[in-house]
Amino acid sequence: MGDNPSRSTNATAGGSGVPGRHVRSAGNGVSPRSYEEPPLGGGGALPKKARFSMESGFKGLSLAAGSMVLVIIVAIVVFLISKAAPAIKADKTNFLTDKQWFPNDAAPHFGIASLAFGTVLTAVIALIVAVPIALGIALFLSHYAPKSLATPLGFVIDLLAAVPSVVFGLWGRDVFQNPVRDFSGWLNHYFHWIPLFGGDGPFGQSIMLGSLVLAIMVLPIVISLSREVFQQTPGMNEEAALALGATKWEMIRTAVLPYGKPGVIAAVMLGLGRALGETIALALTLGITFNISFNLIQSGGNSIAANIANTFGEANDVGRGALIASGLVLFVITLVVNMAARAIIYRRREFRDSAA
Repeated sequence: MGDNPSRSTNATAGGSGVPGRHVRSAGNGVSPRSYEEPPLGGGGALPKKARFSMESGFKGLSLAAGSMVLVIIVAIVVFLISKAAPAIKADKTNFLTDKQWFPNDAAPHFGIASLAFGTVLTAVIALIVAVPIALGIALFLSHYAPKSLATPLGFVIDLLAAVPSVVFGLWGRDVFQNPVRDFSGWLNHYFHWIPLFGGDGPFGQSIMLGSLVLAIMVLPIVISLSREVFQQTPGMNEEAALALGATKWEMIRTAVLPYGKPGVIAAVMLGLGRALGETIALALTLGITFNISFNLIQSGGNSIAANIANTFGEANDVGRGALIASGLVLFVITLVVNMAARAIIYRRREFRDSAA
């Protein structure tokens, strides 16, 4: 057999054919510590994390910003309680259950019951009217309308959210009030046996007028957020539903609406927060009375924010404290609504993640 110079040369310990990283001393054997392969990829160890870096600085800045929000909320609560406590102590009746509002009298007596009732009632009716319309428009823009129509129409709807509330209030009082009054008279004539539409008048500045103006104001918020959520539906889900023979509406009902439910809930709760805190529009469209009634067409109604706007200028020290106390109640109502919305969204997301 012929000689193989290359093989014999490389087989010699320390020969030139052996790479440097494989060279070992003859007769010493293999020691685990004397031979270490470099890490995969040829890189060395990761550099030590710097004690102060851009990442740690950004993390600290984010933590400070988040903490500042909590500090501001606590500061608002402390301010409201400190300013409202003297007025509540001076109140001769129960602040939570009394319906009258006379904080400027020599013997102050006032309560939040009628104001809280009117605030919640107008907001709920506004959502009942606005949400179905908003979801229909959002679905039309996201799945039915051609892009040449959906884009400008969506832009106009977004601009509607920028209209000041005082403009809506003036329009509701001077323009929209007459059609609502005529419609209220028609409801009273044919459906007076229903307590919601009873009474002998006058009709006009009522819960119905204020709620319809609120509904128009809430529409842009719910439409914009719901449209964005519907457009985020995975295309594979929609295509799978259509491939199984579903019609377009069945595809929307089985693929789009379930996927966008948490986002729709968030949009509705955001609209509810806007409706609960609305001031000028309701101050211009409600009849400003202090009673608890489910009659929607009779002139009257009031809300916490509208009452603050209407009476703050003529209030004395106790009256201002009473108005601040009512603001504290509105703050608590809004906080409870937002916490409930977050809980619903979290449970829905948890269910969806577990199902996936």
